[in-house]
Amino acid sequence: MQRTVHVVGICGSLSGDSGTRTATRRALAAAEAAGATTELVDLREYDLPPRDGDDADAGDAPAVRERVAAADAVLLASPVYHGSYASPLKTALDYCGFDEFEGTTVGLLAVAGGSHPTPALEHMRSVARAVGAWTLPLQVGIGNSGSTFTHGDLVDADLAERVDRLGEELVAYAGVESYPTAVTETFDPVTGD
Repeated sequence: MQRTVHVVGICGSLSGDSGTRTATRRALAAAEAAGATTELVDLREYDLPPRDGDDADAGDAPAVRERVAAADAVLLASPVYHGSYASPLKTALDYCGFDEFEGTTVGLLAVAGGSHPTPALEHMRSVARAVGAWTLPLQVGIGNSGSTFTHGDLVDADLAERVDRLGEELVAYAGVESYPTAVTETFDPVTGD
């Protein structure tokens, strides 16, 4: 009997009209279509003061840790501010550690108003590695969000397909701590197909 995979998406945007949230919901919908249960951890709904070394349980930190620990795979999603990911996501991650992430499959998604958000994705990957997570090779960076999202929809078909694939891979590789030893299909590292 195959177990049900549970995917948690943590949205680091506090904006009401957020392309990051739109893309996170799309990835979670793709994960559901692939057979997973999903949960959106919308950081607008949590009281998370900056991490104090003396109080690991401040505000809603225990609730965030509980949701992350219950996940088989986690999507970290953030808008890009000054070349890195947003402070609400950093604060949420500061309250988590090995207990919540070690051995967990993590996907990365970053949305920028300007050019491609590669540095923010690299920063999130470094944090995931530091807490023992296994990060998917596929990551999604969405640049020029002003023209990529229209009326709450991701309108770039290629990016929408990548976001869907990210959600599917979170399910397919949940619990995988390294590359599988056998590959059943060909992967082109240049195109990502």
